Amino acid sequence: MSPISPRRYLAEQPTARLASLVQFPIVSVPMARNIEIKARVPNPARFRELVESISDSGPETIQQEDVFFQSRKGRLKLRKFADGTAELIQYERPDTQEPTGSDYIKVEVDDALGLEEALSRALGVRGVVRKERELYTVDRTRIHLDHVEGLGDFMELEVMLGPGEASQPGIEMAERLMARLGVSPSDLIEQAYIDLIEREVVIE
Repeated sequence: MSPISPRRYLAEQPTARLASLVQFPIVSVPMARNIEIKARVPNPARFRELVESISDSGPETIQQEDVFFQSRKGRLKLRKFADGTAELIQYERPDTQEPTGSDYIKVEVDDALGLEEALSRALGVRGVVRKERELYTVDRTRIHLDHVEGLGDFMELEVMLGPGEASQPGIEMAERLMARLGVSPSDLIEQAYIDLIEREVVIE
């Protein structure tokens, strides 16, 4: 059998002919990066006082519902806000108590219900985290005081890094803030809220 010429193939295959006319650009979305720590907060009122004494802005109170999906790499969640807006976040962070880097991509979502349904069908839902977050900022660090449904009170530090910036300056900034806020090493946790919720369910 003689080989088919490219021109004849395109003439006989409408789909192939269309694909040859439509070219989609390949776009690479760069991952953002920050330095994070998470810890339990035994006394939220006292922690709030300390944060307010050093913060540049805040508090901004935010109601959040994070729907986590099964993911082969990192964690994937759809974050829904009380005003109906949402964002899809994929992130990769080692499970460690030490201040460490977190690489993430955040995408604004127009149709949260539709996307949640599609991802639920395709990947499966891992679990849901509901929390009230008080957001403060100190320089380039976001400080979260979170009340998590079913878990209690926690704090997070997120030191935002610039493109290509080394981790060490962010780690040192996080450690200084931990000292100023009286964060005890014994209160540090290594896992995400969704991991803690899953562990609570297993224990029960």
